[in-house]
Amino acid sequence: MADEELTQEQLAELSVADEETETPTSYKIPAKKTLEEIVKQDEDDESLAKYKKALLGNQAVCSDPNSPNVQLTKMTLDCKSSPGDLFIDLTGDLNGLKSRPFILKEGVEYRIKFSFFVNKEIVSGLKYIQETYRNKIRVDKTQYMAGSYPPNKDKEHHFLTNMEQAPHGTLGRGNYVIKSSFTDDDKHMHLSFTWSLSIKKDWE
Repeated sequence: MADEELTQEQLAELSVADEETETPTSYKIPAKKTLEEIVKQDEDDESLAKYKKALLGNQAVCSDPNSPNVQLTKMTLDCKSSPGDLFIDLTGDLNGLKSRPFILKEGVEYRIKFSFFVNKEIVSGLKYIQETYRNKIRVDKTQYMAGSYPPNKDKEHHFLTNMEQAPHGTLGRGNYVIKSSFTDDDKHMHLSFTWSLSIKKDWE
């Protein structure tokens, strides 16, 4: 028997339910300050100076004017039962990712891991936003707070999403398009790209 696809009505219901679960936040964005301003502020306070040194580290900033402040380098699907590595190099051409889907066996547990550098200035309130579509209808939207980071071009950071279970069953199998983006409290769009998942009965 051929696999059944979700009807347009079912997909629309999922999309409406997803929108209803989105709640506004009362979080207030702090005033933006450069790294230099933060270092010089209250510089006569010895204890505060020590605290800022411990927090900011060696401040090994990148001097290349063409280098992005937040440089995402790799996305990995962390799945213990996968027979091989599942990852994307985020430093290359991302335009063709949608046509080269990851294959996941139905029902497996996985999470997404991002690797990145902060090169020049403190990034405040880094956020990862993920929108999932099926048959051009959005069926899920999730936002993760990834945190705030001081600049250090030599230190690689890693961010992991929550564990998820891949769709399963006749209605769950099929192709999903995912729109991923990274932004922050200052509304800088650090990276936005589209990729896809193909949920199958087995890994091949």
